[in-house]
Amino acid sequence: MSVILVFLLVIAGIAGWWLSHQGLMSKPWLEHGPAAAFPDTDVTGMPTAKVGLGVFLAVVGCLFALFASAYFMRMELSDWQPLPIPPLLWLNTGVLVLSSVALQCAVIAAHRGQIDMVRLGLVTGGLTALAFLAGQLVVWRDLSASGYFLEANPANSFFYMITGMHGLHILGGLVALARTISGAWGRRYQPERLRLSVELCAMYWHFLLFVWFAVFVLLAGWAADFIDICRQLLT
Repeated sequence: MSVILVFLLVIAGIAGWWLSHQGLMSKPWLEHGPAAAFPDTDVTGMPTAKVGLGVFLAVVGCLFALFASAYFMRMELSDWQPLPIPPLLWLNTGVLVLSSVALQCAVIAAHRGQIDMVRLGLVTGGLTALAFLAGQLVVWRDLSASGYFLEANPANSFFYMITGMHGLHILGGLVALARTISGAWGRRYQPERLRLSVELCAMYWHFLLFVWFAVFVLLAGWAADFIDICRQLLT
């Protein structure tokens, strides 16, 4: 239970910080001007798409928190044999960082109206995300070739399940990113709509990067060491 609470508190803290920066504490009834002046926003002044994505990311965060909790509980049993961390995971992590940075650069360029830089950032983010997925598949292949099969040990099953679930969310993000890239090159180019789409993609990518950091720490065994230290300090 303590592991679940720790992860939920971390997610709640990040969600609270994000929401505090989105204007949810504003008082729209004190604003002047007709509501029609803000056609793409809800009563809080924040685009509805951002609210929806924020709720979705909160649900996804809870899902991975439950995976982590199950991981910690299962590793206490005697048949648990942790996998070695493939060195390629470090490279994959760096590639995913580059993908997130590229999309953040696209957001900055979108606010400045630099459409060429927006396109470059979007394409770079997409290509590096694909490289990350390809690297993950190589990791799976190398582990299988070394005898670390899915059904061989519970630790193996958790590794494939958690990394696979993260990869599926990357794939889903690539679908949305492809639509954003198409809009950046489309004939009906709309700066406001494109800027919102780029912001949503970057927001999703930053979240998946954070999740991957948590997953990497979990699989490397550092999270268990950290919790042991906390328990020793509390006792």
